[in-house]
Amino acid sequence: MAWRILERMQQEAGEWSGFLEQGVRVEGRLELPGTFRIDSWLRGSITSQEMLILGENSAVEGEIDVNAVTIAGRFEGRIQARGRVEILSEAVVSAEIHTPCLIVQPGAVVDGRCHMVKGAEGSRPVTIPIRSVTPRE
Repeated sequence: MAWRILERMQQEAGEWSGFLEQGVRVEGRLELPGTFRIDSWLRGSITSQEMLILGENSAVEGEIDVNAVTIAGRFEGRIQARGRVEILSEAVVSAEIHTPCLIVQPGAVVDGRCHMVKGAEGSRPVTIPIRSVTPRE
């Protein structure tokens, strides 16, 4: 299943700029020029004009400012996405999310707030508290 998701994201996203493998630990600020995948531990901030993928083995704490993000691992912090936020069924997310499009697959564990804004200038955001805890088998 993970490979199908990766292939679909590869078609949607632009050029790949890199990845962080499992076992790597990073603390600080990442500025990414293209699509990037993280399968490691990271604390800090991530900025990208493209797609960010937090893989099944990721554990990220901090701030994300991207065009789009797909989360399959663990994330805690704040997300600012200009395009969309997709939370896959394996994910555990505790965050304040700002995005025009939020997709949460069944089975995902999500706790936080989502601020959704229409694309028009001057529109007021709609704030939605989120708490989703589904027992895992």
